[in-house]
Amino acid sequence: MSEVHVFRRARLRDRCAASTAHDGPADAVLISCPANVRYLTGRAAPGSVLLLGPDGADTLVSAPGEGPANGAHPADDLRELTLEVPSGTDSAEAHGAAGYDAAVAAAGIAERSGAGALAVEEHHLTVARHRALAAVAPSVRLADLGLAVEQQRVIKDEEEISALRIAAEITDQALGELLESILVGRTERHLALELERRLIDHGAEGAALPTSVAAGPNSGLPGHRPTDRRVEEGDFLSVRLGARYHGYGCQIGRTFVIGTAPEPWQIELYDTVFAAQRAAREALGPGTECREVDRAARQVLAAAGHGAALGESTGHGVGLEIGEDPRLSPEAVGKLDACVPVTVEPGVHLPGRGGVRIDDTLVVRPQADGGPELLTITTKELLAL
Repeated sequence: MSEVHVFRRARLRDRCAASTAHDGPADAVLISCPANVRYLTGRAAPGSVLLLGPDGADTLVSAPGEGPANGAHPADDLRELTLEVPSGTDSAEAHGAAGYDAAVAAAGIAERSGAGALAVEEHHLTVARHRALAAVAPSVRLADLGLAVEQQRVIKDEEEISALRIAAEITDQALGELLESILVGRTERHLALELERRLIDHGAEGAALPTSVAAGPNSGLPGHRPTDRRVEEGDFLSVRLGARYHGYGCQIGRTFVIGTAPEPWQIELYDTVFAAQRAAREALGPGTECREVDRAARQVLAAAGHGAALGESTGHGVGLEIGEDPRLSPEAVGKLDACVPVTVEPGVHLPGRGGVRIDDTLVVRPQADGGPELLTITTKELLAL
């Protein structure tokens, strides 16, 4: 992937030389958002920043004790600099000091290299950190890079999609194994921990998002975090999880019934959400407005009397972050492109009673290529476990 990272940085440098998002052209760029650093370098060292210098050199600057070796690609021309702690200085103290902040150090390098304007990610920097950059590089104009890297990340290449595909396979495997076990009497918290352990057992770097397990009335609470409530006969059991593989994370959500057979109201609610999810999935395609995907799900729910039940959006992009662009919401602006992975995750939550969520991760593909590629393939049939 080293050539890919070089190409990504060259694209960003060309864009910034022409004009940054808000403040005109810049001859140097400072990337501090961890996901963006990983996208442009392949490295995942905590606290590292990337400097695209005015001399054409790219430098990964890391805080003391946070070497950049993780994910290194020797064929890349990326320079690596790890800040050193002077003898006798406590490393923990130095780690939080401005003098050992990788972003501050990178700004100083930019000034010494003759940069006239340095584009920074203002949406990621604190006010104090931004002031520290200005103080260490007083002759450099700080420009706002905006969301330039995030926008570049939206369309994935096939290697990125391959990582997402493996993440989805791991997620499906972990969930499938859990469904084969005895669930009655176990707590939500215990089941969530077991799912996360199974993700790692099958090769995940970890969970891509907080694992949610909601049983009975708790399934009627959107955003529920696992508790010590035990699973009981007749419960809806709603589960949401996702694996992270090579930095890329997917998301799946499923709802089941505990017991021999679901009750009529459970079947009706499940069928409604399933129909809404299917309508949104079928709306995915290159050139489709993002808001139209959201509208497809909302129309189904509204017809069933649950129009107000869907949250702010029907789905969102996934990649190095869960919840990145694009947004599938009523206010979304823009159209979908091919090779954009998104979630489709409508849900209806009835407080005090129960709820249903069905989440999938898909990749937008043209109909000529078979339409949307479904990555998460665990059955969406309403199983009685």
